[in-house]
Amino acid sequence: MRALWIHAGVCLLPLALLADEGKKADALHLDGTYKIVSGEKDGKPEPKERIEGRVVVIKGNRITGTDREKKEFFACTFKIDTSKKPYAITMTSAAPKTNEVSRGIIEQDGDRVKLCYALPGTAPPTTFSTTKNQNCFVLQKTKK
Repeated sequence: MRALWIHAGVCLLPLALLADEGKKADALHLDGTYKIVSGEKDGKPEPKERIEGRVVVIKGNRITGTDREKKEFFACTFKIDTSKKPYAITMTSAAPKTNEVSRGIIEQDGDRVKLCYALPGTAPPTTFSTTKNQNCFVLQKTKK
């Protein structure tokens, strides 16, 4: 009987690990269209007129930002490291410049995403606020 329990435990452990991995993947379902709710740069709030009307689209491993006129002002690919708390993000720019690397942190809470990052070559933020050469945005997923 004891051998049966040990065998069952060994067989079920991988399933439990897969279930946890699935929860982690679900928690990071970022695909969607977002409006920028607020922003901070170099420790100061971004003026409302600077972020109003800007939209961020996340699809797969790509982030694209457009302005009020739907003109692309930013694009990058990204990777998220879920082993860090908060999750670490590495973004590689595609536009307007290419191949510049920015590092930061990202957090998702339902339909809201907080993204804070440093300009290329500078230290990434460790909290969801900024210091010199850092940006932070709160994004709200829009309903279709």
